[in-house]
Amino acid sequence: MSAVVDTVRAVIAPLSRTRVFRRFIGPRLLPPIERLLARLTRGRVQLSALLVPSLVLHTTGAKSGEPRDAPLMYTPDGRGRAIVAGTNFAGARHPAWTQNLLADPDAETTVRGRRMAVRATPIPDDERDETWALIETQWPGYRNYERESGRAVRLFLLQPVRREPAAVG
Repeated sequence: MSAVVDTVRAVIAPLSRTRVFRRFIGPRLLPPIERLLARLTRGRVQLSALLVPSLVLHTTGAKSGEPRDAPLMYTPDGRGRAIVAGTNFAGARHPAWTQNLLADPDAETTVRGRRMAVRATPIPDDERDETWALIETQWPGYRNYERESGRAVRLFLLQPVRREPAAVG
């Protein structure tokens, strides 16, 4: 199965770096498909997860205070944590979920239908190159989104945490 996934990645990865994908397919077509698939499968299946490890990040809107969900690719760090990159398909602006994490680093993720609490920590500047190298072992050329966006993409480490139950009464 791994050889099939690797072959599909090798074909899809270059397409994901095209202008058409970055402007139309990625930001406009994929999110509604991901939402529909999540509804139909109760969060157990993500389209992007067919190619790369994927999660749904559940944050609180920095401005609205409303719950927000963002399907994202993640890279396992080898220690039970996830790395996520705010590439926004090489767009000039940071995705809203990154601002949400900066305002409130306590969030949740859903991976294959399993929801867990996480604490987000921005990756320090002196660890960016090493982090990008790890991400690109999974998806070659992914850092090109940063180069083409004209901004430093926000990188976060998502650490699973145990949340204490809320006090009653």
